[in-house]
Amino acid sequence: MEMKWFLSKIQDDFRGGKINLEKTQRLLEKLDIRCSYIHVKRIFKDNDRLKQGRITIEEFRAIYRILTHREEIVEIFNAYSENRKILLENNLVQFLTQEQYTAEMSKTIAFEIIQKYEPIEEVRKARQMSFEGFTRYMDSRECQLFKNECRKVYQDMTHPLNDYFISSSHNTYLVSDQLLGPSDLWGYVSALVKGCRCLEIDCWDGAQNEPVVYHGYTLTSKLLFKTVIQAIHKYAFMTSDYPVVLSLENHCSPAQQEIMADNLQTTFGESLLSDMLADFPDTLPSPEALKFKVLVKNKKIGTLKETHERKGSDKRGDNQDKETGVKKLSGVTLFKKKKTRKLKIALALSDLVIYTKAEKFKSFQHSRLYQQFNENNSIGETQARKLSKLRAHEFIFHTRKFITRIYPKATRADSSNFNPQEFWNIGCQMVALNFQTPGLPMDLQNGKFLDNGGSGYVLKPHFLRESESYFNPSDIKESMPVTLTIRLISGIQLPLTHSSSNKGDTLVIIEVFGVPNDQMKQQTRVIKKNAFSPRWNETFTFIIHVPELALIRFVVESQGLIAGNEFLGQYTLPLLCMNKGYRRVPLFSRMGESLEPASLFVYVWYVR
Repeated sequence: MEMKWFLSKIQDDFRGGKINLEKTQRLLEKLDIRCSYIHVKRIFKDNDRLKQGRITIEEFRAIYRILTHREEIVEIFNAYSENRKILLENNLVQFLTQEQYTAEMSKTIAFEIIQKYEPIEEVRKARQMSFEGFTRYMDSRECQLFKNECRKVYQDMTHPLNDYFISSSHNTYLVSDQLLGPSDLWGYVSALVKGCRCLEIDCWDGAQNEPVVYHGYTLTSKLLFKTVIQAIHKYAFMTSDYPVVLSLENHCSPAQQEIMADNLQTTFGESLLSDMLADFPDTLPSPEALKFKVLVKNKKIGTLKETHERKGSDKRGDNQDKETGVKKLSGVTLFKKKKTRKLKIALALSDLVIYTKAEKFKSFQHSRLYQQFNENNSIGETQARKLSKLRAHEFIFHTRKFITRIYPKATRADSSNFNPQEFWNIGCQMVALNFQTPGLPMDLQNGKFLDNGGSGYVLKPHFLRESESYFNPSDIKESMPVTLTIRLISGIQLPLTHSSSNKGDTLVIIEVFGVPNDQMKQQTRVIKKNAFSPRWNETFTFIIHVPELALIRFVVESQGLIAGNEFLGQYTLPLLCMNKGYRRVPLFSRMGESLEPASLFVYVWYVR
């Protein structure tokens, strides 16, 4: 039956005789077989017996079998099929219940799977599944490792803003390094498309009374402030409906600050939050209450009440003094010497600051006594790291109440990043990274914010929100550990390095990121000369004490004996967003681009 179906699907394409590589690729796509051109090219070459660059219908069938008849899938199919040819509906129900952990509605789900993935009409009508259908189902999004429920906003979005981790970027206008690199609107656009909700804008006085955005005292290029906010306006709510915070690093004169205020109001209009919400006079509102709103984070004069009373009055020319310092980079000669000067704040800009007032961090004790609910602190990574080691409990008490932003130290002139996990562990809401710099920190950032529909807001675990909790990430007193077991079965069409000539020596590393006690890394053996379908069949077990903060990262590498291992792809996701059962792990490049159909095939289970 399968043979008959297969021939009926392809024979028209061979009416004119043999077909070339491009037609082969197209025909595979028509048959819903996802395949990488590089791998198809190699398999085509191996099966083109006459080496003329054209293949017969039999040779095409051989290529099709190599791509679809994966041994590990055949074994699963045969274990549940009574005759090794077909799965009856109840066989599929059994598979879903026993292996895929879909206890509820298994019968309905099985019927839907058959209707959606079974390509042979008479098999579909008989409510059965052929190996063809089973292969398509196992390769579908439904069998991915990431839970479907986590793909949408499912968390309670009515908590105050300080109860969430918020996706935040640093020096968003840069697309490479911090000294000579270009500033580019693309930095803002790509961050917003990735669900970033807090953008940094470094503002300076520009010519013709137009404020500009660039990395001050360096040779990075300049963008007009108004062009930047127009780009932000266009892309702000494309990925997420929840509020965007513009973190202004403001070095402008009062006159140009007034222009900034004017630009913000003209560009964002009603979206710009410029007054307290009636329901939230003395607490931070929720992401839900601030949907489609843009918030300005800057220094502020006076109280929210005074701002409210000035609503509608003319504030031009009104400004007040505020002490500020210009930061200096140690050893980088392009920066002017540190000097303390008075920065005058224009009232027009100050009055646009409502729930995100920038306030210098002095000490936890000072904050406990004097900090207002709408005041946020920005703390450099070095100071934050020291405080998190020495005074974790006080730090967590602080982040329960106040939005705290952590930013990379000034000496990271190459735009490198720190590991954000250590600051999420103590409840810091805005852990700001250089989005333009690929690598482990951005993999963790992207993985963490896959959760809750990629909305850029993830509700903090209860022990980082509740005042009676005595949580300390370095000293876990009581926990309900999760035992996570991952059987790494195989790799599917793994990406190839330039040096591997289609035959990479591949290995996989599985890492856990979380509280210090949960950090762990295990790796497979190396499979020689096979990037197309390496099979490991190795099982790894991890005991995870604080599952709510744990991220799991899969890294695929090609073994290199001289230059060290070469990165091929990775995937990172929160532990609690992992499906159980047989799952496909999609892979992403260093730059965060999808490498489909390259993936890993795993079996996952965990108990709590």
